[in-house]
Amino acid sequence: MISQSFQATSRLSRSAQLLVSIAGLTLLSGCVTSRVENSREGMTGIRANESVVIMAKSYHVGNETEDKYISCVESALGRGKNGLNVIPHRTFVDSLFPWFEPRTAPAETKGLPKLMKRPGVAARIREQGVRYIIWLDGDTDKVAGGGSLSCAAGPGGGGCFGFAWWQKDADYDASIWDLDELESAGTITADVSGTSFMPALVVPIPLIARTQAAACKGLANQLRAFIVSEEAA
Repeated sequence: MISQSFQATSRLSRSAQLLVSIAGLTLLSGCVTSRVENSREGMTGIRANESVVIMAKSYHVGNETEDKYISCVESALGRGKNGLNVIPHRTFVDSLFPWFEPRTAPAETKGLPKLMKRPGVAARIREQGVRYIIWLDGDTDKVAGGGSLSCAAGPGGGGCFGFAWWQKDADYDASIWDLDELESAGTITADVSGTSFMPALVVPIPLIARTQAAACKGLANQLRAFIVSEEAA
């Protein structure tokens, strides 16, 4: 009887230790560090009838900013009572074909005056009320990781044991072009780092750091604050 009671207490003790360990790791999983900075080159402002477009800018051949990240920033920038009018990038590119395809889009603001003189370009942009083009550049990469997990199955059941972790960095730049002034208004950078954990004692428990989501939210909030001014009042 004493032996059975001791075994039960021991099992409860191990379970409590496991819960404490998981709780501690859960707190760690929420730790994401971020830095968002801006560099202003000109005055900004946006009226109720004006809109913005978010575009991907290739930073080397064959690798463009992820479509899902652009969609995330589009959604975040247009959300809420203070949201901006955002034209989906694919809609904008298609309406101005072929002038904003990757191979023909201007690489810098010096090419804007020449582009705006092409037949139909300025008219199409005015029809859509586009005031700013925001060029996004960057990506999310796994930069480190460690630990090990092993899983096995047998007649009596199976499970996984061990611990693994990995770190991801999300680095993005946003260049804001003012189509009224035909010049750059400034740039915003977002640098977010997060570490995810996966402890396993029979069942793996993923504790994920939402690095890219944090970069999306931080960049969108900064873009809105950067663009909006008293001109919008």
